Parts: sequence; C-alpha cells; structure tokens
Amino acid sequence: MEVKAISEQGSMSNPESMVQWPMKRGLLGALAAITLLAACAEDDFILPGKREDVRAILDGDAAAESGPAQNEVRAIRLPAQQANAAWAQAIGTPQFRVDHPVLSSQLTRIWSANIGDGDGRKQRINAAPVVANGLIYTLDAGTLVTATSTSGATVWKTDLRPARDKSGQATGGGLAFDNGRLYVSIGYGNLVALDAATGSEIWRQRLDGTASGTPTVFDGLVYLTVGDDRGWAISADEGRVKWQLTASPDVTNVLGAPAPAVSGGLAIFAFGSGEVQAVFRQGGLRRWDSSVAGERPGTALGKVGDVTAPPVIVGNRVYVGNQSGRVVALNLESGERIWTANEGAVGNIIAAGDSLFILTDLNELLRIDASNGQRIWGTPLPRFTTNRARRRAEVFSHHGPILAGGRIYVASNDGLLRSFDPESGAQLASIEIPGGATTSPVVAGGVLYVVSSRGQLHAFR
Repeated sequence: MEVKAISEQGSMSNPESMVQWPMKRGLLGALAAITLLAACAEDDFILPGKREDVRAILDGDAAAESGPAQNEVRAIRLPAQQANAAWAQAIGTPQFRVDHPVLSSQLTRIWSANIGDGDGRKQRINAAPVVANGLIYTLDAGTLVTATSTSGATVWKTDLRPARDKSGQATGGGLAFDNGRLYVSIGYGNLVALDAATGSEIWRQRLDGTASGTPTVFDGLVYLTVGDDRGWAISADEGRVKWQLTASPDVTNVLGAPAPAVSGGLAIFAFGSGEVQAVFRQGGLRRWDSSVAGERPGTALGKVGDVTAPPVIVGNRVYVGNQSGRVVALNLESGERIWTANEGAVGNIIAAGDSLFILTDLNELLRIDASNGQRIWGTPLPRFTTNRARRRAEVFSHHGPILAGGRIYVASNDGLLRSFDPESGAQLASIEIPGGATTSPVVAGGVLYVVSSRGQLHAFR
C-alpha cells in the first residue's frame, strides 16, 4: 500500500478531503496553542499540610490515628475498689458493671469443678460465667447449664437441648441473671428463663436464628442479638416477643454476638456487619445508626468485620470495636463519632480513669487514651502456637481484660492467667489455668472465676 502526503492541490481533487483538512488544521492549531500556554504558565502551587486518603472517611481513618508503636508510662487514677457479691450480667450496661472489684494481688487456685463438655472440633464454650445469690452459673459447649456453689459443689444441672434436636448440632450461648431468674441463650435458637435457685424451666422462646449471643436484661425486657443481624426484645416475665430490629446481612460469622448495652431510654445493639444501632428500648424505634468500619491491611482476619468488643456505655459515650482493626467512641445521644483508633478489639473494653484497656486483634494488651483514642502503651501477648513461619496458622486466644485489685487481668488458652500494671503495661505475675482459659474471667466476693477449655470452672483467691 502506498502512502501519499496530503496537499492542498490533492485536497481539491477529493471532496471528502476538502472537509477534513480544515478540521484537522484547526485541531493542530488548538493543540499548539495549549502547549504554548502550558510552557508559559507558572509552576503548580502545592498546598501545605498532611495528605489524606480520599477513601478514609468510608472506614473511619479520617479520625484519630493510633499513633506510633511506642510505650509511655503514664500515671492513672483508678476508681476505688469495691467489694461486690455479684457479677450478674455483661459489663456494657453501667447498672451491672463493677468498675474495680476487690481482689488480692497474690492469687491461688482454691478449687476446680466440672461444668460439662469442653471445647471440641465443632463445639466451643463462649459464655462467660455469671455470679449471683452465692452461686456461679455456667454454660458448657453444648446446652448444659450448671449452678456451682462458692465452695465448688454442684447445686443443680439443667440440659436445655430441645427435644427434637440432636446433641452436637449447635453450640454457643450466653447467660444473664436478673431478679431471681437466669436467662440463657443457646445455639439451637432458643432463649430460656430458668429459676436461678432450682434450675427449673419457666418459659422458652424460639427465635428465628442462632442464639449464641449474650443477653442483657433490663427493666422487664431481655435484649438479645440473634444470628448476627437481628435484635430482639422479649418480655422477661412471659417470654413474649415485644419487638425486633434488623441490620445488614453479614457474610462472616464469629461465634457469639455482642451483648446489647442499655442506659436511660436507649438500647445499643451491635451486629456482625459492623453496624451499631441505638433504639428506644421500650418500643424499638430507631434513634440513630453508626458503624465500626475498616480493616487492618495485610492480615487475613482483617477481612472479618464482626463487632467483637461489645458496646460499653461510659457517661455520654459508647465505646465499641470490631475484629478487623477499629475501635470507635460514639456520642450516646446522637451516635456522632468522636474518634477512631486503628486497632481491633476482641473481648471487653475496660474504662478506667482517663484510659481504655483492650485486647487487640494482634494479641496485644493495649492502653489507649479515652479522650482521643491515642495509644499509650501496648504489651505483646503470645500469638502463634508455633514459631515456624510456614506453620503459623493457629493463634492463642486471650480473654478479658478485666480490672480488679489494682491490676489488669487477661486469661489465655496457653494455660496462664496474667496480671499487668495499668500504668506501664508491665507483667506483674502469672498463674496456671489447667486446660487454658476459654472465657473472660469474672470477679465476685474477692474470688476470680474463669472457665477452661476442658469444661472446668476454676476459682482463684
């Protein structure tokens, strides 16, 4: 094929070229003008200041950063120690929380008692014990509820497995005590009210989904998150459903669901999708919505966005955290975000003085500033069960933390109960937990109770 240059004479002999050539010549002239102007323009002015990721607002990164990974020894003013006889419910609701129970700094295991099935390949214990009226109540990896005396003797046992279901088909659940009754959620999709003195069943409500979360009982209503995406309010007296609310479906599923927190006229629910909803607790009308969104880059668990640090109400704030690398502080009345810390939280969020204490998704005990979410110190805890790089699949699990006797306690499935200095994060002591811990510890009557993966309740004093 021969290529010929276009000339004005050639254009005259081709009617189509007569139209195209002026257009091409005009475009070439415009490009030349733009090039000339660009050459004469001044250098771009670069605005000063920090560069922010335009996507940061979607996952909360525009809020406070956790700061550099360095430790600071900072004085702390802890609340006064209290002699408490009970630990009846989850600590998110101020009315049921003992901020600083009395506990000796020199602990000894005084007894152990069997409570049923321990952790297995398909079933796990995820219900922390509750203490009330001189008894410690536990739920095993199945559906067996046990009441144990403060001397370690078994008082009663009740198996709550539905008659139509087989053993081993479900797992998980939670416990709450209120007004002489023990409320138990089980993985088979039931909420059951028991007489706390005898273990006899009072009523049973069948729920639409797995009921492996922890219930909260407040002013005649039982609040419970079911199946990671639905909140229920059920009459504590009769077991009738009062209202429900829904959240976005969750593609992941961490065993258990956060206990709702209640204060004044509001109930705060957190879901597997990371949503946080505040509703008027009597009628379920929604007051505000928020979320704990974001992930920790470079980790597989960073894709799991379930809320794993249940909402905790402290004054006019709600603190809540997820598995994948975020802890947020929200305004209780409006849901407005106050700050975001780029740390995951697994277990309790403990508020003490000017600080919060959490267990992170990277197996670190962390103290952060409650006013802005900035890191104060972090103490690494055992992480991988093996140190060989290609075998690093299974990690140790740590439960808590709790504040008692002037120390921060963490119970771990590596077989140790550790205590730490709240000011510096230094480990102060450790004591063996036979079988390793599988639940967060609780303290009542100057005794620390924790359930082991072997299905035993251990008492330390």
